[in-house]
Amino acid sequence: MQIVLLERIAKLGQMGDVVNVKDGYARNYLLPQGKALRANKANLERFEKDRAQLEARNLERKKDAEAVDGKLNGESFVVIRQSGDTGQLYGSVTTRDIAELLSQNGFDTARNQIVLAQPIKILGLHEVSVVLHPEVTSTVIVNVARTEEEAERQAAGEDVTAEQVDEEDTIAVEEVFEEGVEVNLDEDANDAEEAAVEEEPTSEEASEEAGESEEEAIAADEVEESSDNEEESEN
Repeated sequence: MQIVLLERIAKLGQMGDVVNVKDGYARNYLLPQGKALRANKANLERFEKDRAQLEARNLERKKDAEAVDGKLNGESFVVIRQSGDTGQLYGSVTTRDIAELLSQNGFDTARNQIVLAQPIKILGLHEVSVVLHPEVTSTVIVNVARTEEEAERQAAGEDVTAEQVDEEDTIAVEEVFEEGVEVNLDEDANDAEEAAVEEEPTSEEASEEAGESEEEAIAADEVEESSDNEEESEN
């Protein structure tokens, strides 16, 4: 569909530009929101007639947006959510949540003014764009944490999820060693113990060696007895 823009639209054009857009985008958003008109002869004449008034209204809205931007841009807002130990949220923070949060703090915004590539699903500090006007955009910080205390620590630069992982590792190590058991961490001592274990014969090997010694003793006795018999016969 061919339309004439009544205000600047990002990636489309400036006020007064005639552009082609998909029918659904025009019917469902641009035309109902008063951001454009169908580019027919009557509407083009209407636009030229009202152009000065539209530009004045746009300028007034831009000034209002810049005033809000001066207070909003760079501000931080805390969102409390439950999450797992790795920081993954049980749910997410959406554009609706952020718009309501800003409105609660005195900045009247709608969800379609919040720019998110995808919902926020992890703890931390997240930069979010707020479109106040086609030519004015603020950036705010959404601090997603499990508690107000964690939010303060995150704002100070701490990584609360990394701390949680360290605590789990410590607990796992403590569970491996029994309380009161001394652990010899001397590598030389450990090597000596291992060598002693390797040199010490097993019970089976000891039995075999004992058996071999006994057989050798019997054979020696038999040889000696045979020699005595031979001497007697000669005598």
